Amino acid sequence: MVERKDFATPVFPTWCPGCGNFGIWGALKNALVELDWKPEEVLIVYGIGCSGNGADFLKTYGFHGLHGRTLPVATGAKLSNHELKVVAVAGDGDGYGIGVGHFIHAMRRNLDITLIAHNNQVYGLTTGQTSPTSDKGFATKSTPTGVIELPVNPIALALSSGATFISRGFAGDIKYLTNLLVEALSHKGFSLIDIFQPCVTFNNLNTYDWFRDRVYKLEAENHNPQDKPEAFNKSQEWGDKIPIGLFYKEHRSTYEDELPQIAEKPLVQHDIENIDISSLLDNFI
Repeated sequence: MVERKDFATPVFPTWCPGCGNFGIWGALKNALVELDWKPEEVLIVYGIGCSGNGADFLKTYGFHGLHGRTLPVATGAKLSNHELKVVAVAGDGDGYGIGVGHFIHAMRRNLDITLIAHNNQVYGLTTGQTSPTSDKGFATKSTPTGVIELPVNPIALALSSGATFISRGFAGDIKYLTNLLVEALSHKGFSLIDIFQPCVTFNNLNTYDWFRDRVYKLEAENHNPQDKPEAFNKSQEWGDKIPIGLFYKEHRSTYEDELPQIAEKPLVQHDIENIDISSLLDNFI
């Protein structure tokens, strides 16, 4: 039986006191324990940003990659060994900015990967510049007169791109976030869990209290997660009322299901000793 201590490392988090990453870190450990996933069964691919520092604080297989490239690495790992439980961790600037193209294509392929997006609406690691999800008008050191563009809407983007599990959590409600993570990690297909993760140092607008005054749980309003048009309507809500929970879920064959090369066993278990690639190399001469 897996316990929380099985995921402990000698390194204590260096996040700012009160950072929303602590709530996500705790909820993810809770979820892994509830699922009884052993550390050696899990690969977590981290991007660059405050969330990426989690590579040092959670004992699983880990890969700390490049900014915006969590999903390409996670895709390669999943296709090499589809029996491995693969999770990608990215920030809003990481996943919805430079990595947004990979975000869209991973969803339309419906790879069996869970993306945990730490959404603090600011570039925290580089000391507080505007991110793709910053509210219009939000003033930062990179936009001192306020953000001009409209923010990226990751829920709406996921709905239009083919993700089969789309949810949103809040780092200030660890119990609820744990349950969402268990559902997302258990789903077969591409799972997005976009998490409001207050940055207590550089985002003085979208605070814990700001979210607590606004968030409500979709299931409290009897939302049907099989109703895609209504899920899109809910994704447009922002302001006095902001929904969290499961927006949409469907069952569809995964990218891996369609690959005959891994139908019998994972690629990493294939015997390559007697493979002759000389004819393939001749094509490049």
